[in-house]
Amino acid sequence: VLSSTNANRERIYVQQPPTAASGFSSQAFAPHYPHTERKTETKTCSDCHLSAANDNNAIMAQLLLHGTNFVNFIGFNAWLGEERHIEAVQVTEWDEPQAVIGSYLQRYAYPDWYAAHEKRGRRLPEAHEHGTRGRAACLQLRGEYLYVAEGRGGMRVYDVASIANKGISQRIITAPFSSLGHDTRIQSRNATCLALPTNQPVAPAKNDGDLMRKVNQEQPFHPIYNYALVTDSDEGLILVDVTTLQDGEPRNNFLKRALTWDGGGTLKGARHVTIGGYYAYFATDAGIVVVNLNEPLKPQVAAVVPLRGARASALQFRYLFVTDASGLRVIDVTIPERSRLLDNSSVPLADAQRVYVARTYAYVAAGRDGLVIVDVENPEKPRVHLKYDADGKLNDARDVVLGSTNASLFAYVADGRNGLKVLQLTAPDTQPNFYGFSPEPKPQLIAWIETRSPALALSRGLERDRGVDETGGQVAVFGRVGSRPFNLQEQRKLYLKPDGTPWTVRDRPEPTQSRR
Repeated sequence: VLSSTNANRERIYVQQPPTAASGFSSQAFAPHYPHTERKTETKTCSDCHLSAANDNNAIMAQLLLHGTNFVNFIGFNAWLGEERHIEAVQVTEWDEPQAVIGSYLQRYAYPDWYAAHEKRGRRLPEAHEHGTRGRAACLQLRGEYLYVAEGRGGMRVYDVASIANKGISQRIITAPFSSLGHDTRIQSRNATCLALPTNQPVAPAKNDGDLMRKVNQEQPFHPIYNYALVTDSDEGLILVDVTTLQDGEPRNNFLKRALTWDGGGTLKGARHVTIGGYYAYFATDAGIVVVNLNEPLKPQVAAVVPLRGARASALQFRYLFVTDASGLRVIDVTIPERSRLLDNSSVPLADAQRVYVARTYAYVAAGRDGLVIVDVENPEKPRVHLKYDADGKLNDARDVVLGSTNASLFAYVADGRNGLKVLQLTAPDTQPNFYGFSPEPKPQLIAWIETRSPALALSRGLERDRGVDETGGQVAVFGRVGSRPFNLQEQRKLYLKPDGTPWTVRDRPEPTQSRR
């Protein structure tokens, strides 16, 4: 990510992830040849195939470059959606190392600033807000723009490039001043949520022509990457072509609907959406509705999984984790058209709101119960690892996202009427094994701030380990000419039989009876 400061110490832009010349995200991946010259075998069967114990779902997500949501980059600001506002809260120092305020690192790198933070009662000192036309129940930062679903106010894209620039009086704007005009609002009856196919900046329009196809041997973008998906409780799915915001042309920044579709009524009450490649998983009155968007302007219902009061979902490889009126549920989406609810894989929770899955743990914003951390190493056998309410201070949790900063893991919780809470999940003094693949989280409340109105949602951090989506669509640039990720058919050969059923492996062969 790139930042720029001028001679007046004005931060012209902060932590902006650029795009590659091919239009892919510049979050580059370097393909390597197989290291067959090693003297000792370092990989086992379950590093590349489904474990018979079903305990490597997160490892498979990492192997296939789907991302694990563990090393996501929150950065300088945490972005919140609220009842009547959006808000950017500064959560790290600007100087390097950019320690999270209140963290173990800040205590030792910046002891004076840490002492001042403790003296403030651990309250974060700086935030910038902008009013909205409705409930900002979903939002996503991508590059210089913040995409927001604002309820009765529809969907709006805000220009937030100058969020850290002290020379700008209004740091979050609906449109830059321009005689050319600018309109990035989509009116709708009740926009409840939105999602982008990736939160890494991409520019599909760059990825075209003989230079890309023949000389650079680049893969084409899937057309789903042209769009933002907006859910509306009355209208269903709204597709909005947002490529204009990445084409470097200021004269065409006018967003329009590309599609409005309710699936014959199946998307009634749509309130949340999760994207996995060209499949979208909608939380609706009917439960979870799986929609195939391989042809984005010709969507098809792939499956409907009945659930009572479905609220939100999170996807990791073969499983969709869903919060509903009863708690946390698990759906097998190995083949989305055959999606099925796992009846014996539920965690009862009284007020489960949003869920975030990072490697082998699911983090549930559980309303009055605070943050509930669920062990999902085996997704079909989830179990509560711990419940954390910060001694009663975390009691209205609505959403949670995670980010890694300087080798430590942090949770950011939208705590409703209480505002934002920042939790340090791993630190050298509380978790000596913090360098592991999925260290046991040990939450500590390190910072907080009240928000202008109740905090409802958080923007996910930049996905730093995601290079390809769940259906084989390339997201990030690969570092060798002609290199590419596996497509969907190639991915499935690692774990599915020709009839679509999973096959599994063991790292040690089972003992067999000797023959006589």
